Amino acid sequence: MSSLTLVVMAAGIGSRYGGLKQVEAFGPGGEVVLEYSVYDALKAGYDRVVFIIRRDFEDLFRDRIGEKIARVAETAYVFQSIDQLPPDFSAPPGRTKPWGTGQAVLCSRDAVRTRFSVINSDDFYGRATFEAMAAELRREKDDEGAYQYAMMGYRLANTLSEHGHVARGICESTQDGYLINIREVLKIQRFPDAIKQTENGVDWTPLPEESVVSMNFWGFEPNLFGELETLFREFLRIRSGSLDKAEFLIPEAVGSLVRSKKARVRILPTRERWFGVTYPQDRARVQAAILKLVREGLYPERLWPGI
Repeated sequence: MSSLTLVVMAAGIGSRYGGLKQVEAFGPGGEVVLEYSVYDALKAGYDRVVFIIRRDFEDLFRDRIGEKIARVAETAYVFQSIDQLPPDFSAPPGRTKPWGTGQAVLCSRDAVRTRFSVINSDDFYGRATFEAMAAELRREKDDEGAYQYAMMGYRLANTLSEHGHVARGICESTQDGYLINIREVLKIQRFPDAIKQTENGVDWTPLPEESVVSMNFWGFEPNLFGELETLFREFLRIRSGSLDKAEFLIPEAVGSLVRSKKARVRILPTRERWFGVTYPQDRARVQAAILKLVREGLYPERLWPGI
């Protein structure tokens, strides 16, 4: 119970950013965004890191990030690819992207032995979120006939890019803070009068600033993997006619488990202000935000002195 694993999803292509943002320097010592997440996680008591990456940039990733982390924590690598499919399924001709965040987490099955968190590699979550999640993962849980998971819940207004639309998992919850449903909303943008969302690029619907959203910061137990395997098969079967672009997303998988009463997900609310790199124009803002935190003393100028 005392051992906690951090699973970092770093296999994305970064199509809107236009490059491998996972390995771009943002900190004053040349650190990438995910190094701050790892740093915060280790401070909170996580002791193992699993990186989910693509084979084609393994050497670059290890050289740029992995070798540093390996000196301060146990690390492991798993690889996400298009051909990692159940028997009797195959990728359609022309598909170039892996199968989404749900498949990414499933790929880590053999590398995770403890309670664990899942995060994105390009999101800056904030120190307090790792402390809250670590405490939740270590909490003794009653056997209520369902899996006991957790999710960091951010205020929608604290999670937007200034340079374009973003996708967010909009959450519904019970009065005592458990997830009822999560809906992946793909085009959310801030306007002068409100935060709005569109399905067709023409008609925009306002969203409350206080909406609780998922930023793919989850707390799980290894029993998740068997469920993901079943749900991935179901996804491939149901979406058989649109597998050229369809994605198996972790919020949708978790939402399915909640709706079927197989899992209860406790939402851990945070007022932390997210920042990340969705668009190239986000780069300057992220650099400035990290530098501000360094000057305030939350992080050293170099995260890993002597490395």
